[in-house]
Amino acid sequence: MHMAWFSKKKSLPGWMVVSTDTDAIRLARVERSMQGKPKVDLWGIVKRNDGAELEQAANEYKLRHYRCGTLLRSAEYQLLMVDAPNVPREELKAAIRWRVKDLLDYHVDDATMDVLDIPVDNEAPGKSHYMYAVAAKNEIVQAQIARFERAKIPLQVIDILETAQRNIAELYETADRGVGMLTFDRAGGLFTLSYKGELYLARKLDLSWSQLVGSRENQRQTYFERIGVELQRSLDHFERQYQNIALSELLLGPMPEDLGLLTFLSSQLYLPLRQIDLADALEFSGDGMGVEKQWQMFHVLGAALRAEAKAL
Repeated sequence: MHMAWFSKKKSLPGWMVVSTDTDAIRLARVERSMQGKPKVDLWGIVKRNDGAELEQAANEYKLRHYRCGTLLRSAEYQLLMVDAPNVPREELKAAIRWRVKDLLDYHVDDATMDVLDIPVDNEAPGKSHYMYAVAAKNEIVQAQIARFERAKIPLQVIDILETAQRNIAELYETADRGVGMLTFDRAGGLFTLSYKGELYLARKLDLSWSQLVGSRENQRQTYFERIGVELQRSLDHFERQYQNIALSELLLGPMPEDLGLLTFLSSQLYLPLRQIDLADALEFSGDGMGVEKQWQMFHVLGAALRAEAKAL
């Protein structure tokens, strides 16, 4: 959800992303360089208890000096795949609004929207051209902006989990191969397929980390089977739709403990699977970041990796 207004003050390079979750405020700043890994030079988790934590974080981390972004939570927006309308660029958003109006459970006039293009293969004429529409209720977006204004944090971008995950997946891409990534957090699961830094497919999984970790053996096995079926379905769809793109591997995001998911999925899917450690792809200043914190900070770090030119 790209916002066109920018603070006039000169801010430091890189992105500082501040995520206001129910249990804590999580923030991280990443700076990309031409050589070497992107550098995480500042990060923190501020536990929530009295409602003034955003102001505290703003002061403690001097957030007004940075270009800041934030993330919407999974339940706060919808990501909808639609046929790309054949209209001039300036009419695109209006045409997309018309396409998605019946897919929203509220009136389209109450929606803040943005569009994410899915590149089409030039060598396969006649292929359908799709786009993702991101829709969130105006009141949710306005409340988020107001929260940051009260804390005097210069908010420039509101991002979503799918694009944040795509940004991390891009760090693991090999030449001319796409990559899949699966993560689970407190709200649910997310599977993305991306190629050359573009998001081609995203599926939310209605299974949270706490459900997985808190389940008994036979229940967990059922959950794993559900995940396997969902991934296979997504891969089949992707292969039919994008025959020109080969996938190199599927990545599992950092997880606080090993539940056996990697072993299970490896036995079900034909693609190689790998559990990632973000220290392979990012440089952390100071003492680094352990797996538990990587899991907590995953999408915040991903959003902070945003490339300069891309809207959304």
